[in-house]
Amino acid sequence: MSKLVTLSTIIIYPIKSLAGIRLNESKVEKYGLNNDRLIMLVDENGLFVTQRKYPQLALINVQLVEHQIKLVVNNHSELIIDEESFLKSSFPVKIWKDQCRAFVAKKLINDWFSLYLNLPVKLVRYNHQEPRLSDKEFSKAGDVVSFADGFPLLVISQASLNELNSRLEKSVSLLNFRPNIVIDGCEAYEEDDWKKIRIGEIEFDVVKKCSRCILTTVDPKTGIKNLNGQPLKALSDYRKTKEGILFGMNLIPRSSGIIRLNNSIKILR
Repeated sequence: MSKLVTLSTIIIYPIKSLAGIRLNESKVEKYGLNNDRLIMLVDENGLFVTQRKYPQLALINVQLVEHQIKLVVNNHSELIIDEESFLKSSFPVKIWKDQCRAFVAKKLINDWFSLYLNLPVKLVRYNHQEPRLSDKEFSKAGDVVSFADGFPLLVISQASLNELNSRLEKSVSLLNFRPNIVIDGCEAYEEDDWKKIRIGEIEFDVVKKCSRCILTTVDPKTGIKNLNGQPLKALSDYRKTKEGILFGMNLIPRSSGIIRLNNSIKILR
């Protein structure tokens, strides 16, 4: 009997590097999951701001309330963000090697984040009229991505996480790796060899192993980096290659539609 591989977790991150939201279902768009990383923080020079340098961003709780985003963090007033929170003018921003233009939030919004981080920052929203292209080396013409690091979706398997945790004194959460989807029913690191999968009725190209960084050492519950560099140190002992320390796979959707928890996953090649 063939094994049953299923979709066990769906997570979106409406604002890059802030806390994620677990969903029962999500619409797959060309750029990724609906509402995933379409907003991010940038510094005064337009360079993206993340937990790598500001791990306290992990503590900002994010909720979707109808067409609004509600942010809550201890000892800080709550903040509501919607389409009216952004100006009509765009602003040049940089994420890794990519440059694009994004819509800037109003002063009240920017001041809230600047106060929390003790750093002058601006909140910006993705401009669908000037989309960001995904890495040409691994993509087809016209492939786009949101403000995610490189590709529309990131997948990890529960088996791979379990295998990693067997090497750690203290287990880490899947949230340390900020995936969009988690799959169950396959062997550990079996996903490394996949080239194309179908989740429900949606097909995805599995294009590149994900190289991990210091962000994985940030405890998503406390916003504090692990002093021993875990789990990145353990991963480096057996998952380090010339491409980096690898964990998880990047996906590009080849159709649109809805994915749901417990959808079956078919490995096409």
